[in-house]
Amino acid sequence: MADSPHADVRITVNVVYLARLREAFGRGDERIALAARSDVAARSDVAALLDDLRRRGEPWSRELAPGRAYRVAVNHEVVGNDATLHDGDEIALLPPVTGG
Repeated sequence: MADSPHADVRITVNVVYLARLREAFGRGDERIALAARSDVAARSDVAALLDDLRRRGEPWSRELAPGRAYRVAVNHEVVGNDATLHDGDEIALLPPVTGG
């Protein structure tokens, strides 16, 4: 059977949780498989990753709620929710850091 444009294509990313998020989630990192858009190349976006994480329930839905203070970096570059993710990317979720 020929490949369908709607085939179940997945990418795997490494997600790193920093500071309060590491403590809230009880882990520093994990590998996550995401459904990918199969239109030009296997890829997804930050918004889809965040939606998947929020669907886990508490504490994910609380800590990653819209309007909650945190940033997302893909391969060490801070990005917005529309940033494209590719297989093998490293995504860091980091809350704002205060210092003195």
